Amino acid sequence: MRTQGSIFANVPPVTKNLIIINFIVWLAMMVSPKLSILATQYGALHFFKASDFNPAQLLTYMFMHSTSDFAHILFNMFTLFMFGITLERVLGSPRYLFYYISCGIGAAIVQEIVWAFTWQDIFVKPLANLNGTTFDAMREAIASATAQGLELPFLNQLLTVGASGAIYGVLLAFGMIFPNMPLYIMFIPVPVKAKWMVIGYGAIELLIGLSHATDGVAHFAHLGGMIFGFIMILIWKRQGIIHTNRF
Repeated sequence: MRTQGSIFANVPPVTKNLIIINFIVWLAMMVSPKLSILATQYGALHFFKASDFNPAQLLTYMFMHSTSDFAHILFNMFTLFMFGITLERVLGSPRYLFYYISCGIGAAIVQEIVWAFTWQDIFVKPLANLNGTTFDAMREAIASATAQGLELPFLNQLLTVGASGAIYGVLLAFGMIFPNMPLYIMFIPVPVKAKWMVIGYGAIELLIGLSHATDGVAHFAHLGGMIFGFIMILIWKRQGIIHTNRF
């Protein structure tokens, strides 16, 4: 007599373990506020000029999610489950893991670049108002402190967590390898080809990012994961390692 296995029975190992690790970390942070504070300080991605930054965060941040918003980890892990299974079978587990991690690191690098160009605009005006001085005077004061090697504690407020950058890389790869596969997307009553889904997601992230939205989402990090993913898939296609499925 045969019995049905668990929902994870046919999930390839990398996708399965990524989902498990992400949920374990989220649950541990959820049940232990002290652990959550320490994990955020040492594991979340910080701006490279901040005192709490360390290079390992380029990797660790993608295994952490907000404990105040269950939808954050739910959306990421559901998307990984839906698209990662097929992608891992196409690429093979070792290459798929390399791809996933690379997209996550690429997303972090892009986010760091964005912070480098925007951190002054984020902090200078509020600090100027708080100290009753002008924008230019406060900018000069911050520049002087930076030149002297002084720490700027407020820079530690720039941080991000989540697997979204890597997940957007997974979506990008799926769209490039299966461009014509019909997909059903929430609130859209007709199937949409995978390539149009990917282009649509990318365009939305770019438009929201350029609008300077204050929604707490690292939109440029999402784009970073897609950019690094696009480069890798393009290289592997040219090398004949993978081929586009004309589904």
